[in-house]
Formats: sequence, C-alpha cells, structure tokens
Amino acid sequence: MTDSARPPAWAGVDDDHAAASLLAHESISPEPGDAVALAARLGARAPLPGTGRTAELWGLLATLAATDVGAARMVEPHLDALAVLAQADDAGLDVDLDRVGADATSTWGVYAAEGPGVRLEATAADGAWRLTGTKPWCSLAATLSHALVTAWTPDGRRLFAVDLRTDAVRAADGPWHPRGLRQVVSAPVAFDDALAVPVGDAGWYLRRPGFAWGGIGVAACWWGGAVGVARTMFAAATAREPDQVALAHLGAVDTGLHAARTVLARAAAEVDAGTADGATARRARAVAADVVQDVLARSARSLGPGPLTTDEAHARRCADLELYVRQHHAERDAANHGRHLLEHGSAPW
Repeated sequence: MTDSARPPAWAGVDDDHAAASLLAHESISPEPGDAVALAARLGARAPLPGTGRTAELWGLLATLAATDVGAARMVEPHLDALAVLAQADDAGLDVDLDRVGADATSTWGVYAAEGPGVRLEATAADGAWRLTGTKPWCSLAATLSHALVTAWTPDGRRLFAVDLRTDAVRAADGPWHPRGLRQVVSAPVAFDDALAVPVGDAGWYLRRPGFAWGGIGVAACWWGGAVGVARTMFAAATAREPDQVALAHLGAVDTGLHAARTVLARAAAEVDAGTADGATARRARAVAADVVQDVLARSARSLGPGPLTTDEAHARRCADLELYVRQHHAERDAANHGRHLLEHGSAPW
C-alpha cells in the first residue's frame, strides 16, 4: 500500500501524523519474515511507552493494524519486548544479553502464557540459568531470534531472555488450524536445558507498571483493526445509495470507534503522566474489545456475505481480528475487574 493510501488510524489525536510518518515508505506484508523485518526496523525508531510519546507508539500500532491486522500482531510483541528491556535498564537491572547472543538486530517475542499439563522450569547451577520444559502459545518462535519467557523458579515466576536459535530450543509447528492469523503460528516450544539470563527478580515482570501498558498497546491494535473494517463499510456506503439500516450501522460504528479512541488516548496520557494503573488497562482493553466485536457484527449485517467471500483483504482482516481480540477474556476479564473494584474499597464513580 502506498503512503498516500495509508492515512493514520489515530485520527483526531495530536500524534496521529507522527505515528503515520514512522510507517512512511514501509511495505506492509502479512508474511512472517517481512513482518518480523518490519518490526526490527520500527523498533529502532518507535518511541517507548511512558516516555512522553505513548500516543505516538499506540497510534503507530493502530495505523499498522488498520492496514493489516496480522502484521500488527507480529510487530507488537517485538516492540513490547524492547519496552520491557528498556524498563529493566531504567530499573538498574543487570541483564547480560550478550550471553544469549542478543544485540540490536535481534527480533523478539514475549511468551508469558501458562497452560494445563505443561510447565517451564528455570534452575540455576554453576552461575548460569537453564530452562527445561514446555511453554505454550509461543507465536512465531521458529521465525524470531530471541524471546522473553516466564519460567517457574522456587521463588515464583521469573522472566528470562533466551536465544530461540539453539539446539536446546525446539519450536513446534502446531497444532495450529485457525481461520484468522493463520501465518502467526502460536504453538508450544520445548526447552531442554536452554541457557537463559534473568530479567528482574521473581515477580518483577508482573509488578512493573509497564505490564499494564503493554496490554493497552494490544488494545490499540484491536482498535486499529476495527478502523480497517469500518473503512470498508464507509467505502460501500459511498459506492451506492445506502439505506437506513446501512446508515444506522455506519453511525453506530463511528460512535463506538470515537469512544474507544478517546479512552485509549486518555490512557496514553495517564501512562506518560505516571498515573496509569491496572484499572486503566482493564478499562481500555474492555472498551476496545467491545467496540471491535460491535464493529465486526455491524459490518457483517451491513455488508452481507459479499465482502466476506469476494474481498480477500476484508475477509482476512475480519478473521484475523476475530481471533486477535480473543486475547481479551470477555466476562472473565470483566469479573477480574469487578473483583479489583471491590478490593479497592470504594466506588470509583
């Protein structure tokens, strides 16, 4: 897609054109090798969250997702990993990345999921940490060079940096049979006494403020993907005289996208002001996820089956977005938020 055809998704926010400029002259492709290479290039230029330009960072992710959801899904973890490593550096943590062969050209994943029946253990011996076991849901492990991985220690879960290219790491190619994000293989990885270096002490990964920030960055990708779907709706409405139903869906989609954009922009300001907390992230993710689901449903009812069967880009965008937004756990995340509200002790409204 040409630069002129890639308007910023973060329209209406001061940093929208700055975000789009980071993608200027970049070719956006859904192929893993291309997307990972794009991630490396953007990682050298994109701002870090919490440094005064968080809206620009999330605008970049949203603009990318509005063009190709799969590409954004592959770029976001690399930028998140760089943010985690920068936060470790800011905290004065000694992370010896040289020991796992990481440098400025490395491409990163972040693997923190847990799953039934599998467990990744970290043990220290002779001045070195080793990882043994299986980690589920490791996206693009066969394509990336490095990853930040949570593993269990006697003191609890701890974050480690590891080289994915060694014989001690084996990335499975499945099972992976989705209809969306088919190229973003997210499968188990087996570690067999793999050398790793710790990033913070036990629990640091979850305690740091940046954990919540990363979750909102994902929500910005969801929102950007919904913008791409909405643009197809708008184009269809201008191609022929829309009826009242199409107009109603278009108006409702605009209202929802505007509301979610406002919440995300407010969250970015709170991150830069140092006032963002877990509630900020939970609210932003819930609002974005709800709007994405509404946009997908309204686009299907408004446009009918045609674009889903004849427009490859639209059909792939919808399928990719439907799976991507499932990183939000719907009612379970809402219940978790409600639990935190009660633990706070007073109503926030």
